[in-house]
Amino acid sequence: MLSTILIIILILILVGAFPAWPHSRAWGYGPSGVVGLILVVLLILLLLGKI
Repeated sequence: MLSTILIIILILILVGAFPAWPHSRAWGYGPSGVVGLILVVLLILLLLGKI
């Protein structure tokens, strides 16, 4: 249950950090790349049953 909530929150952060939005246009792809990497790690841990 907690891992599902964490994944949903990370997806929302990833969409919020996408450089197309005006507030994050100057950030580049850094924040979305970091959040994407965290999301991939969490998905792998979820699939392996570690979370």
